[in-house]
Amino acid sequence: MSVYSYSVPTPAGDERSMADFEGKVVIVVNTATGCGFTPQYEDLEAIYEKYHEKGLEIVDVPCNQFAGQTPGTDEEIHQFCTLKYNTQFPQYKKSDVNGENALPLFTYLKGEKGFEGFGKGPKALLMSAMLSKIDKNYKTNPDIKWNFTKFVIDRKGNVAARFEPTASMKDLEALVDSLI
Repeated sequence: MSVYSYSVPTPAGDERSMADFEGKVVIVVNTATGCGFTPQYEDLEAIYEKYHEKGLEIVDVPCNQFAGQTPGTDEEIHQFCTLKYNTQFPQYKKSDVNGENALPLFTYLKGEKGFEGFGKGPKALLMSAMLSKIDKNYKTNPDIKWNFTKFVIDRKGNVAARFEPTASMKDLEALVDSLI
């Protein structure tokens, strides 16, 4: 199976096929509206505005699995994103990314690019310390660790990279730029 075999649910209850994005560079990200990483919406929007016309799409999947940081309805999430960060890319239906109810798309993505660590720096150390209390085996499983984990899919449908929320948004943009 390829990434194009999967779909994501829309707030209206429809399914959006990933095949609709064939030939494009895609960032798939699980998001939250009340997280310390929520300001990454600003960076994501800037990347979207810069590269959308060149073939970039963003698949934003709100998720409430991490400390309940996305408590609102799909409509409230959309309003928050458009009013606070002027996002122009769509938010899909709030969904699980881990566990038995995880979207199959995220199960596939995690199988393609597992967890490789949080990198270095203060945020990386904080995330490692926090997660070691929640899941002692967090380093050895591919699960999404927190909000704003990003997967980049190239124009051929390959999962090119996984960026943890602590990763540099400049590194994310550099990869997108190289794939466009």
